[in-house]
Amino acid sequence: MDKIETIRAFVAVAQEGSFTGAGRRLGLSTKLVSKYVQQLESQLQTQLFNRTTRSVSLTDVGAAYLERSRPLLEQMDELDSLVRERQTALSGPIRLTAPTGFGSTKLVQALIPFLKENPDVELDMKLTDNRVALVEEGFDLAVRIGALRDSTLIAKKLSDMELVLCAAPDYLNRHGRPSAPEALSTHVCLVDNNQVELNVWRFFSRDQEHVVRLHGAVQTNSPGALARMAIGGLGITLAPYYAIEDELENGRLERVLPDYRTSVFGLYALYPPNRHLTRRVRALIDHLSASF
Repeated sequence: MDKIETIRAFVAVAQEGSFTGAGRRLGLSTKLVSKYVQQLESQLQTQLFNRTTRSVSLTDVGAAYLERSRPLLEQMDELDSLVRERQTALSGPIRLTAPTGFGSTKLVQALIPFLKENPDVELDMKLTDNRVALVEEGFDLAVRIGALRDSTLIAKKLSDMELVLCAAPDYLNRHGRPSAPEALSTHVCLVDNNQVELNVWRFFSRDQEHVVRLHGAVQTNSPGALARMAIGGLGITLAPYYAIEDELENGRLERVLPDYRTSVFGLYALYPPNRHLTRRVRALIDHLSASF
């Protein structure tokens, strides 16, 4: 049995937290993944996982072994990629994570031509509105919107992301249309709690900055959810343009304070600094940069 494959199975189980999840990632049966891990434990004469009927967790020895195993597998993958890069066509796996709303709309639209052009690229995309630890969870690339909190990652800016203050006409007819940012303190505001300054919105007119501190705001980590709540007449929200573009065009949402500029977020591609950037990942980053 290939020692590298047993280590690969062990790392996958550690990252997924289950044999079933590891099997899905590797394209193997749960039984075979379990067999690989048992073979590795037998060779090492130690237990790497604590197993119960409900969970799988690393032992202290397993955690130490994982720390050393992951770089070893990355080096093997880099070696394989160097061989593949001599070929004309791009091939091999890319593990990508992105926000749910953006990932399922604009990002997918940008990915389709890339995947059609490179059919041998195997994309594994995880969409989530929670922050994902790229290195620990084995991702090659993340697409993120907004202020970057993790300075250990390398970031390539793909584009600016316009934020739009908006509300449903029904809400504005009932509660009035604010004429200045300061008037937002009397309105229900729907806030993305992913932003660094929670309950703070910034507006600009000419050379003046208006800082509005919100009270009694509704919060969520999903721009799509904020847009739907705004459409339902719950309040005013500051949302990325991509999330409300259609609603602005069909009149379900209306721009608020259109004479004031809002903050602009960045759209970024992030990847770990200590990982060899394979040709396929570099090509995808270049493609996304051109697309956006």
